[in-house]
Amino acid sequence: MDLSPLIESLGESTVIALAGLLIGALFGAFAQRSRFCLRSAVIDFWNRDGTAKLAVWLFAFSAAIIATQLFITLGWLDVAQARQLSAKGSLSGAIAGGLLFGIGMILARGCSSRMLVLAANGNLRALLTGLIFAVTAQASLNGLLSPLRTWISGLWIIDGGASRDLLAMTHLGNIGGLLFGLLWLVAAILFARRAALGRNEWLGSLGVGTMIALAWLGTYLIGSQSFEVIPVQSLSFTGPSADMLMLILSPPGQPWDFDIGLVPGVVLGSFLAAAWGRELKLEGFQDGHSMRRYIAGAVCMGFGGMLAGGCAVGAGVSGASVFALTAWISLIGMWAGAGITNHLFDRPKQQEKAATFQP
Repeated sequence: MDLSPLIESLGESTVIALAGLLIGALFGAFAQRSRFCLRSAVIDFWNRDGTAKLAVWLFAFSAAIIATQLFITLGWLDVAQARQLSAKGSLSGAIAGGLLFGIGMILARGCSSRMLVLAANGNLRALLTGLIFAVTAQASLNGLLSPLRTWISGLWIIDGGASRDLLAMTHLGNIGGLLFGLLWLVAAILFARRAALGRNEWLGSLGVGTMIALAWLGTYLIGSQSFEVIPVQSLSFTGPSADMLMLILSPPGQPWDFDIGLVPGVVLGSFLAAAWGRELKLEGFQDGHSMRRYIAGAVCMGFGGMLAGGCAVGAGVSGASVFALTAWISLIGMWAGAGITNHLFDRPKQQEKAATFQP
């Protein structure tokens, strides 16, 4: 695809920001309609309460892997220079960050991308959580929490390249990655059939995963035809949320990039999807206890996401779709941290409530 006329006409920064806006808007719409959420999938899995939310997440997860690996196999995409693979990585950061992010997901009742989607629908709890998440992420990157993040990340460093590429380490190659994604797609179909998943949910979740792959492809194509250095990347919400916060607080004229378009795009897409479905609704906190819980969850997600190198989407799906070792470790940590926190904090209350309503 020849994008050079568009790049020459609008400029690299405008084109890459518009790509982020468009892909973000589609992601937001698909995530809103499908109720895509890692936290809900984790609760389904650990509590054995059903398979609907788990199926939604698996559809998105498998679609991202299949489409990304297919693009690479066809020669349309090269992710060798993506930061998740090429740069040095932190296994200690992936472990600690994944666990912290999983804890925060349960406390805040949603991951960072879900908070963004809900905030666009009128959820004031999600709006406050998202703001605190962005502030904590920025503090972890360059502020008060940066020394602690650097220390934890430095405990166990690995080199980039083959040392972070699971497909290279296992000698499976991109065909093996494609087949691995197909296995998860089969699992998603089985869970969806068991839960009688609706059309909006499974189509929307496939759309979510496809946007992950299209972000990889879009940034690669624009970068390969641009005179400026534009990194190949996919969707993530930890760094972009911090960047968006700094853009708002900084003087006008700051350079645009993919992440700057992504966050407002998700908000716009989710808002339009909710308006179309007549689901816009103002919601707030019930009491001070729940507010403290959401704030604690936002702090855990902001710091954990920076440690892990991404959020539930950035590390858990985008990074996993290119089989980055640290991303998979972060994802496992998120499932473990969320499962343990749910078991300790929410599961006893759910069991007590269920026992109360028994005849």
